[in-house]
Amino acid sequence: MGDAEVKASQWRHVEVGRVVLFTSGAHHTKLATIVEIIDHKRVLVDGPSKDPKRVVPRHAAPLAHIILTPIVIEKLPRSVGTGPLKTKWEEAGVDKKWEENSWAKKRKQQDRRKALTDFERFKVLRLKKQSRFEIRKSLAKVRASAKA
Repeated sequence: MGDAEVKASQWRHVEVGRVVLFTSGAHHTKLATIVEIIDHKRVLVDGPSKDPKRVVPRHAAPLAHIILTPIVIEKLPRSVGTGPLKTKWEEAGVDKKWEENSWAKKRKQQDRRKALTDFERFKVLRLKKQSRFEIRKSLAKVRASAKA
């Protein structure tokens, strides 16, 4: 018989050790880790962080309020305590991985744009116009030299 190639799916599974991002509720935009799966709609999460503003206390969270990230803390035992979870979190470098993630960069940029005042938005518009003009000017030079 022929060789069969079996590939695992690329889905993000709800699993112990999966890092999640809160989309709503009191912990909106904070990271936490799934510590235990309660049922098909709820998970027990805990979010240790060095920054006290980003800490998520251990609680049951509905899956409708979280998004699964691609970051997983490997070999995390079920129902692990907050102390051991914090050491695993730091060993895995979750905060650093999240900051390097393009998803986090995009969210940070969106937040920065939302915070702009009217005048700052106007300045951004003018800078974009200037850069577009310079690009078109250099492109016109290249076209002119190609025709000659």
